[in-house]
Amino acid sequence: MTHFKDIFKKSFLEGYASSEITTSTIIVALAIACALALYIFFVYRVMTRKTFYSKNFNISLAGITVITAALILTMQSSVVLSLGMVGALSIVRFRTAIKDPMDLMFLFWSISVGIICGAGMAEVAVILSLAITVGVMILDHLPVAKAPMILVVNASSPDAEEAVCKAVETLVKHYTVKSRNMTAASLDLVLELRTDKGSDLVKSVMSAQGVTSASLLSHDGEVTF
Repeated sequence: MTHFKDIFKKSFLEGYASSEITTSTIIVALAIACALALYIFFVYRVMTRKTFYSKNFNISLAGITVITAALILTMQSSVVLSLGMVGALSIVRFRTAIKDPMDLMFLFWSISVGIICGAGMAEVAVILSLAITVGVMILDHLPVAKAPMILVVNASSPDAEEAVCKAVETLVKHYTVKSRNMTAASLDLVLELRTDKGSDLVKSVMSAQGVTSASLLSHDGEVTF
């Protein structure tokens, strides 16, 4: 009975024993993680089309990759230590909102590459990075419907809407009046439309009776079908 307890105790403790990770393994894993982190950094910088590019967020993507790889390497050294890290990380709360879905994709990409490199499967991380880059570039260049334009018209007469619509109909087949703001002596209209003759359209609207100003705006937001 005592012999059985000793065997069980020995096998139980061996399950929590540290597995040796050499210094060369750590250096290689972190070096590959750093290289892929720089790759993600440059890909994000090239592909993003934000008006306000966040360099700090891009740097954090690279840092997350290396930090995650280091955490996975540390967890491999001891089961007890890995359980402690899981418990410590579970209380961390990130309150920064991700406004762009592309940012969310890059964030998961950075974390995934860090986990894969830390697990010692650098080939998978390299193939994953190349596949994501090619896939995003192909999808980004697929033809989609043209984003609508916004026409803002200011008129000095509340009855100018009919004249504005007739001027728009000469160059645009389909349009939608999105907003009307009327006072006793003025009218503000916002129209959504698609056109390839923006200059001619603005001139046509300006020639309408009562129109004081007209602005045609384009945007890179979501496309409506």
